[in-house]
Amino acid sequence: MNANAFFMDDALITVGEHARIGPGAQLMTALHPVDEHQRRREGWERAAPITIGGNVWLGAAVTVGPGVTIGRNSVVGAGSVVLSDIPDHVVAVGSPAKVIRTTAVEDGSR
Repeated sequence: MNANAFFMDDALITVGEHARIGPGAQLMTALHPVDEHQRRREGWERAAPITIGGNVWLGAAVTVGPGVTIGRNSVVGAGSVVLSDIPDHVVAVGSPAKVIRTTAVEDGSR
């Protein structure tokens, strides 16, 4: 964990071994009603878990939304907003984050 990382853990947040979370990253599990205006006025919310796989690297100021899983050995570029699942062994960037390439897959020989 780096400086100023923030975990809104209304639901479970799981972080795999050897994951790196950059400065200012935010993992936000809370969901608020979008179309149910009265419930939003009343402060209703629910939460969904976040799962960060092993050996993941989240760059500085990455925001991860509720219900998202980031696959093992993946990298998310600085400033990205992750609103949907990211598979194993990829680089994802942007807002919303999109996969831009795959990464090498370890073969266990090293």
